[in-house]
Amino acid sequence: MKKIVKKWGLFSVILLLSIGIIVGCGTQGQKTQDKAVATQNDKKEAFKDSGKQFPVTITDDANREVTIEEEPETIVSIQTSNTEIAFALGLGDKIIGVSDYDNYPPEVEKIEKVGAQDINSELVLTLLPDIALVTDYHYKTHPETLKQFEDAGIDVVVVGSAESFEDVYSKIEMIGTATGSKIEAEKIVTDMKERIQAIKDKAAAVKDKKKVWVEVSPAPDIFTTGQNTFMHEMLETIQATNAAEDQEGWVKMTEEEIVKLNPDVIITTYGYYVDNPTAGVLSREGWTEVPAVKNKNVFDVDSDTVTRPGPRLIEGVETLAELIYPEIYKQ
Repeated sequence: MKKIVKKWGLFSVILLLSIGIIVGCGTQGQKTQDKAVATQNDKKEAFKDSGKQFPVTITDDANREVTIEEEPETIVSIQTSNTEIAFALGLGDKIIGVSDYDNYPPEVEKIEKVGAQDINSELVLTLLPDIALVTDYHYKTHPETLKQFEDAGIDVVVVGSAESFEDVYSKIEMIGTATGSKIEAEKIVTDMKERIQAIKDKAAAVKDKKKVWVEVSPAPDIFTTGQNTFMHEMLETIQATNAAEDQEGWVKMTEEEIVKLNPDVIITTYGYYVDNPTAGVLSREGWTEVPAVKNKNVFDVDSDTVTRPGPRLIEGVETLAELIYPEIYKQ
């Protein structure tokens, strides 16, 4: 029935059912048909008055035109950032499936897990959501699975990766449009932009830019973030210098290379799986003369707020600002 409704529209289904009643019941069938049509017209008027814009056609991040006939009532999100966006849009009660790695907000713990890079396609087809939010990785590696979803009447929206705040704004707006939450999406983006601008305004007071080393994995395999990452953009926003600004993306560096950079502040992002990462950095042999270590300016931040492309990125910027320039941002 769900596929029929998607293909022909609710009105057509009601009309077909009404015709069947006419054949079987004569005059009573005519009355039933009239009532059904009147009810459907009432629904159309209510739908029109609600301000919702369905059907809607979007171009997703796989550059596909996806037409969504009706406002989705059930959603499966197979990516942590998409889930956070959906909850921020007020769609939490519609989400019936999330990825294995979802951890925010706390409500996701009670929602069915449907896989991660490898999708539990049977479970998704059993849940039969109205819409599935997948990633560009899924699109490239699991095309047959996504086609199964579409054949079952599930609208599939591909949400790609993001390297900047502008990318995140675009994804929030796309998911908002696809789910009937366009106004909510605009509010979230506006709030994020206003808070970013407030940070930039305060950053004008920075006289001596601090050099910041960002460590996203601990020794012995130490990785950092160069250009085209959220952390790099965040540091630029608060008028700090990324110690690895001459690098691109996620790169591995040796302790000897890092010490020579002489950072004023060290930020770690792996406290969720390493006990007391700050103490670990402060106790490293050969690092005692590094300004950040000497002055104990080593801090751990929640990785999800500085790497996950969702609404909480603004919290990451605000946290970094207060840690790196407390004299300016904690006033």
